[in-house]
Amino acid sequence: MTEAWIIDACRTPRGIGKPGRGALTEIHPQRLGATVLKALAERNDINTADVADIVWGCSAQRGQSTNDMGRMSALDAGYDITSSGVTLDRFCGSGITTVNIAAASIMSGMEDMVIAGGCEMMSGYGRHGNNVSPFVDTGNLHLREMYGQSHQGICADTIATLEGIPREDLDRLAEVSQQRAAHAIENGYFDKSLVPVYHDDGTLALAKDEFPRPETTLESLSELKPSFEKLANIPLDEEGLTYGKLMAQTYPDLDVKHVHHAGNSSGVVDGAAALLLASPEYATKQGWKPRAKVVAYCNMGDCPTLMLNAPVPAAKRVLDRAGLTKNDIDLWEINEAFAVVAEKFIRDLDLDRDTVNVNGGAMALGHPIGATGSVLIGTMVDELERRELQRGLITMCAGGGMAPAIIIERI
Repeated sequence: MTEAWIIDACRTPRGIGKPGRGALTEIHPQRLGATVLKALAERNDINTADVADIVWGCSAQRGQSTNDMGRMSALDAGYDITSSGVTLDRFCGSGITTVNIAAASIMSGMEDMVIAGGCEMMSGYGRHGNNVSPFVDTGNLHLREMYGQSHQGICADTIATLEGIPREDLDRLAEVSQQRAAHAIENGYFDKSLVPVYHDDGTLALAKDEFPRPETTLESLSELKPSFEKLANIPLDEEGLTYGKLMAQTYPDLDVKHVHHAGNSSGVVDGAAALLLASPEYATKQGWKPRAKVVAYCNMGDCPTLMLNAPVPAAKRVLDRAGLTKNDIDLWEINEAFAVVAEKFIRDLDLDRDTVNVNGGAMALGHPIGATGSVLIGTMVDELERRELQRGLITMCAGGGMAPAIIIERI
């Protein structure tokens, strides 16, 4: 089996995903995808006719985000028409899954060069999605009733209650995320991968991450009201079923403490990211210097009722697949979908906090669903190089109670 080398990675800045507020909200998602695909091609002098496939992630495949965004973004970027593309959905885990599939294609010997990535226009969920949320499907409650599937924010609050993790600890993690992101931005740690986005008329749309709030303090976070308490009691059908009642099917005696809010949950943003992967033989012929290689990857399912708990078993599985222990991992990226996801991950694996999300996470920078996994892998490549470290593990929770994971090693 051959190795899968990561040659390059890039991403757009993350724009606030609110119409009228965010700098990217009026840009078509395929244009965001084309931005990073074009950057990869230009930065590495890619012969796009040799691109075997473009594996793309997008969770909300509706409205403007339909019609195989991977293929359409490649055409928009001027890629050769022979470079194919496919778009997939593993909810929040899509951007890791695209890299895993790209790596598998190369490691199997079937392909020589594959591009992986993703894009999400969260600002378009209502406007271009017939006002139907991709995460809150109230039209078909059958599956939710089977597993007591609730809203992801209520799942986060339930996990915090079950684990006995107080709001202050979650707010403290959110404050650290903002501080680390601000430090990384100020010192240019993201600059190598950032690609500016332009309007069609050539004017600059966005050149830096728009969501971070470096002025955030523990005190300001403590003043925010919980986001999901009211949602827990909103009727979903004529019989009065609610998200709270769905969770109570599994935990009837649990008094859920609502501890998550806008400050310790992931930010709603727009963005895209892409990575160039190649076989050693092809990369060597092109004169490319590899930046990292894929060591191992895995997928993990877990309890759909709590939804957010699969990252820990996923991390354990991918370590086992690689024949490694946690002590062999220098840096960790666990997506901050909600503060409790990262906090529980750190506690359950007994990790050194100084090695986890070292440049902040989604609470500070935002979470463009289908793109985030690819963003995190690119961030990991950059940081392993900057610190001259060896291995990083990246994982994240995904809807339905899943988590993909990947270990990469700097070359």
